[in-house]
Amino acid sequence: MKIDRVKPLYRKVNTKARGVHHHSGSSYRYDRNTKDAESVKMKKDVQRGLDYTPLFRFLLSKVGKRWDSVFSEAVARLDKQEPIFWMVSMDIEDADDYILTSESSYFSGLYVDKDGLLQVVAPEIDETSLSPACKCCTHTFNGKPFTKKFKLE
Repeated sequence: MKIDRVKPLYRKVNTKARGVHHHSGSSYRYDRNTKDAESVKMKKDVQRGLDYTPLFRFLLSKVGKRWDSVFSEAVARLDKQEPIFWMVSMDIEDADDYILTSESSYFSGLYVDKDGLLQVVAPEIDETSLSPACKCCTHTFNGKPFTKKFKLE
């Protein structure tokens, strides 16, 4: 009997790739035999290397659907609830037009309307309306590359 498992809405980042940063502090190995070893401790339960791009794409695909069902499905496929609210606001006044999820990846901001439906905050914003912040990276909006070129201001 085969059990179908639902894919999680996050993935591990390739930690061997060049330029992948996990926002970690200094290495404990340099401090452990010093006089300050008592004050420097290794942190427990710190998770690094998770990418929530599948979650953001899932949420974008559910625009116009009932928030209760979208939320319950997303929570069942995640390790924690917090990343959902990076993109989704429960009120339009608190919502952002778009969010920056990494150095060069942008996604539409979402909110839950008064009828309980998931909506895009600023549907007029797309990959043609934003400009890249640097020349070296490929900037994307909802997975599509920006069409404008970098201009030094």
